[in-house]
Amino acid sequence: MRIVVCVKHVPDVQGERAFTSDGLVDRSRGDGTLNELDENAVEAAVSLVEEHGGEVVVLTMGPADAEDAVRRGLQMGADQAVHVHDDALAGSDSMVTAEILAAAVRHIAQDGQVDLVVTGMAALDGLMSVVPTLLAAHLELPRATLAARLAVADGQVTITRELDHATEELTAPLPALVSVTDQTNQPRYPNFKAIMAARKKPVTALSLADLGVDPSRAGAAGSRTRVLAAEPRPARENRVLITDEGDAGLRLAQFLVDNRLV
Repeated sequence: MRIVVCVKHVPDVQGERAFTSDGLVDRSRGDGTLNELDENAVEAAVSLVEEHGGEVVVLTMGPADAEDAVRRGLQMGADQAVHVHDDALAGSDSMVTAEILAAAVRHIAQDGQVDLVVTGMAALDGLMSVVPTLLAAHLELPRATLAARLAVADGQVTITRELDHATEELTAPLPALVSVTDQTNQPRYPNFKAIMAARKKPVTALSLADLGVDPSRAGAAGSRTRVLAAEPRPARENRVLITDEGDAGLRLAQFLVDNRLV
């Protein structure tokens, strides 16, 4: 089984978030990291390969420091890493991102069939959650999204999706695309041996020319969405501070009742 996992390098979610003057996410404020929800995708792929055999390829697109994301994937057990890096990618929206990732998956498939594409449920810098569906459309693959559990057997993937008032089970023939939630698993923490081994593994760098993509279709030039305006979140006002004298729970409950919050 050959699995491609799409991951993203995002700004630290604990840091201050902001846009640049031209409406792009400001990625200069502190260190970035592998999107936390993508760790579940890597874990799911590595676990499947440990069970069935095969290999895991982690794939990302972005500037030079985005390589850190696939390096983390290698530390977690992925076998190969691919980084699509091109200056023309700056400012790409979700639709362009899906198109570029699809081109990269097709490029990876030239070395052997890709049986499964796995993604996280969302990127924590944008929280749009649309790339998995768009990517499946570009690749013309059946999709099974928001998997809380998944399994592969007899040439098909089966997922369980937990909804508010129901549980769904979906099955799709391979090759297919699956997005997983943070309920799917507990991502492993790489040990020292895995970290050192990952440092020796090469990361394949691909440009738009390698993928046969016209630069005019990428980046801000090819994007269909624009950030027109952005303002900092306003400071909280009218806060109520209380000192707990043993009755804080009762006072909180009364506050919720008085304001019709329960």
